[in-house]
Amino acid sequence: MGQRAAIYCRVSTADQSCERQERDLTGFATRAGYDVAGIFKETGSGAKLDRAERRRIMALAQSRQIDVILVTELSRWGRSTIDLLNTLRELENWKVSVIAMNGMTFDLSSPHGRLLATFLSGIAEFERDLISERVKSGLAAAKARGKKLGRQRGQRPKSDRLAPKVLALNAEGRSIRWIARNLGISKNTVAAILKRDQV
Repeated sequence: MGQRAAIYCRVSTADQSCERQERDLTGFATRAGYDVAGIFKETGSGAKLDRAERRRIMALAQSRQIDVILVTELSRWGRSTIDLLNTLRELENWKVSVIAMNGMTFDLSSPHGRLLATFLSGIAEFERDLISERVKSGLAAAKARGKKLGRQRGQRPKSDRLAPKVLALNAEGRSIRWIARNLGISKNTVAAILKRDQV
């Protein structure tokens, strides 16, 4: 039995199609002798945070149901350099490789792939340190200019913005649970808005 592979295809906009990626990757899997465990297709820009299909593949990797992830190129998989490095690091822990048809591959079954894993881990740590340093520096500079940081006492931007909707739905006889679910906020927030209105 060959290694189990998940095929991941992503396009940036709805007017594009994953068809070519799927065809190329399916052919590649057949030629390389992989058993395709599933084909996952997604539409969304690289910066989009909510990538449900990619999350499903990560869950399969964590539960050891796949050995490799096949992509046409690494940019299809990662949202950014740091995101790519972080997910590759997670996959390395689960002994799951990312094989890109074009360009760099992250094949943990090869010495080259294992060397790359070590190298990328170092870069990821370096990037995190740089980001942390920049954030601390930015906060210190803002404080020095007298800027108050964080949410100030009494400020409730999201709660105040949604208050009219909460009150309107409550007037229609909707329950706190229904309002919370419908507006995507907690029941405590809904209850606090209603309580403030009664004062």
